[in-house]
Amino acid sequence: MTIAFPSESAEYRAARDRLLEQEIELRRAMEAVAASRRSLPPGGPLPDDYVFQGAGADGAPTNVKLSELFEPGKDSLVIYSFMFPRDPGDTAPGPTIGRTALLPLEEGPCPTCTALLDQLDGAVEHAEEHINFAVVAKTSLPRLLTFAEERGWRRLRLLSSAANTYNRDYHAETPEGLQRPMLNVFHRDRDAIRHFWASELLYAPTDGDQDPRHAGTIEPLWNLFDLTPEGRPSDWYEQLSY
Repeated sequence: MTIAFPSESAEYRAARDRLLEQEIELRRAMEAVAASRRSLPPGGPLPDDYVFQGAGADGAPTNVKLSELFEPGKDSLVIYSFMFPRDPGDTAPGPTIGRTALLPLEEGPCPTCTALLDQLDGAVEHAEEHINFAVVAKTSLPRLLTFAEERGWRRLRLLSSAANTYNRDYHAETPEGLQRPMLNVFHRDRDAIRHFWASELLYAPTDGDQDPRHAGTIEPLWNLFDLTPEGRPSDWYEQLSY
């Protein structure tokens, strides 16, 4: 099928058709990568049934084991490690209103993680038809829930990992204790809960000054930029307010 848009030139159409071939190859490559990911051999079993702290049905803090994050009939669990506290080298402004704005900057939330979670808060309602999803952060549960309320998040399951070693064990924390935005996937089989996949591109070498893009394929914002003549801004990152 060949299509054309109003007033386009022959030069544009020829270039667009060449680009279309590249886009088809990219689609094939993305599916091939997804197929390879699905065919990974079993990962390592969970070394500890980590205990997080979350809000119970009555809103009171309650302990939640990682194994309890699996709902019946859903054997995959995606956990995003939210950098809260942020990296100490991140000097982007903190929140301007609310109780979170009273925290020292280095104890506050990461703006880039926040932007991703803004987007996932809308997606998780649909994703949880098939998978389990949770967000963990090293900060205290009251701080985490306060910021979520200020941000308007309604669907994300938020847990504090302040009292366990999950972040460190699954590369969301450096040996020095700095937080990192890792996305980890776990799968439950008949014998164990096993690690399945992680966004290891965060730690892989990049080409030139390219961003690691370790979670880039799931983030609408940056993919939208890729569709424009300007592309991804090279000197801009998400902020908590604009």
